[in-house]
Amino acid sequence: MTRAFNTRLVVKTQGALLLIESVFMAIATAVSLFYGDPDDGAFLVSTLLTLIAGLSGLLIGKNADQRVGEREGYVIVALVWVVFSAFGMLPYFLSGQIPSITDAWFETMSGFTTTGATILGDIEQLTHGALFWRAMTQWLGGMGIIVLSIALLPMFGLGGMQLYAAEVTGLSYEKLSPRIADTAKHLWITYILLTVIEIGLLWIEGMPMFDSVCHSFSTVATGGFSTKNLSIAYYTNPAIHYTIAVFTMLAGVNFGLIILIFRGKPGRLWHDEETHWYLGAVAVATLVLMIGLMLQWLLAGNLSCSSGEFFRHLETSFREGFATTVFTMTSCGFAIADYMTWAPFLWVTVFILMFAGASSGSTSGGIKWVRLLIFIKSGFAEFKRRIHPNAIVPVKLNGKPITQQTTNNVMAFMVFYILILLGTTLIFCATGVDFDESIGAAVSAIGNIGPSIGQYGPSGTYELFPPIAKWVMTFVMLIGRLEIFTVLLLFTRALWKK
Repeated sequence: MTRAFNTRLVVKTQGALLLIESVFMAIATAVSLFYGDPDDGAFLVSTLLTLIAGLSGLLIGKNADQRVGEREGYVIVALVWVVFSAFGMLPYFLSGQIPSITDAWFETMSGFTTTGATILGDIEQLTHGALFWRAMTQWLGGMGIIVLSIALLPMFGLGGMQLYAAEVTGLSYEKLSPRIADTAKHLWITYILLTVIEIGLLWIEGMPMFDSVCHSFSTVATGGFSTKNLSIAYYTNPAIHYTIAVFTMLAGVNFGLIILIFRGKPGRLWHDEETHWYLGAVAVATLVLMIGLMLQWLLAGNLSCSSGEFFRHLETSFREGFATTVFTMTSCGFAIADYMTWAPFLWVTVFILMFAGASSGSTSGGIKWVRLLIFIKSGFAEFKRRIHPNAIVPVKLNGKPITQQTTNNVMAFMVFYILILLGTTLIFCATGVDFDESIGAAVSAIGNIGPSIGQYGPSGTYELFPPIAKWVMTFVMLIGRLEIFTVLLLFTRALWKK
């Protein structure tokens, strides 16, 4: 027997969330008015429509039962990204800056899911308000709309563990406080603090304040939307490149562990196995790319270069290797170099990095290192069991045995990840996209990466991507952002049974 689905509560919650979106859209409207943009009217109308929709949702669900079940939790979490994107695309569409509904939807969903893929051939033609809103969508999506909402929903008499569990779907998240709302607040305080620090550093290093804010929003969200067509390669100051790369790398660390550092407990981070592997992989990949870029440069006829020129190019190779590694592994779409112009071995290495992701509990996409660790350790444990059939060989993480349920979760995730990747690739091929670019776009979508390979690499856009493929890609972005199960569970009979 199935318990009646609490539709009124879902509508009420979506209304409360839309009120939150309208507040941030109002900030973008203020930016548009401040700069005297011609689209300030479109932003004002979009804000009012979002506000009215939010109030209507609260009114319709006024007397709803406040209990949030598993079904309601998953529906709310999955639906909010769709609803936010539907209203979030209004400023682009109503202003005429992105006149196609398909393209406006793609750009907005790419923002909220922090994918960073864009259909814009000329980003710099957007107004200040649109650029700010574009970065804001990534900043909101980075920590997660639901995590933000849980910190604020108690104001509307809403909230609950089900929403938090559905949004924070990684294997490793910590309740830093007894109350879920307090946990969400601590996460957002840390998130805001990192954002403010980066804004200040970029401004000191010579980046205009507006660009500093927009790039910082995209950095801590590991999104990658830039205000420039050349991304951060537009800026020639290496300090800017290093600052953005380092903060992106920090955003790839479990935020729960970062909070513990601020609380004077750095030991948890230093002893976290996933963090070791994540930072170790960054170091190794950076070294491989740096050496490859140096060899490519030397073999291009620079064997007789001066020592000064050699060390200048060594620094450039390190910076490009480090930044590209970090931006790729954390699924951040920034670029200071077009890796598609590198030797095939190097850009294929970058492509492989797209699968890894960073740490669980971070704003990055991808598989995540904790899953890769459990997957690899389970494989080696199986070898030992084959050799010693009667031996008990536990799989451990941070020195503690993990449960069979966790292992099964990882294996199921990997299977679905591959199946969705293959299915998406076939669909893209069917729409006329080349095979290599199809698989690159599929990896980019499910990993929330943004740039992929071929014409959709760092120097390209998805402007000419087939319309049907764009809609499919946005759906896969959503699946990847919510780490597969939150969305797929909605299509299972088991969830809808008592």
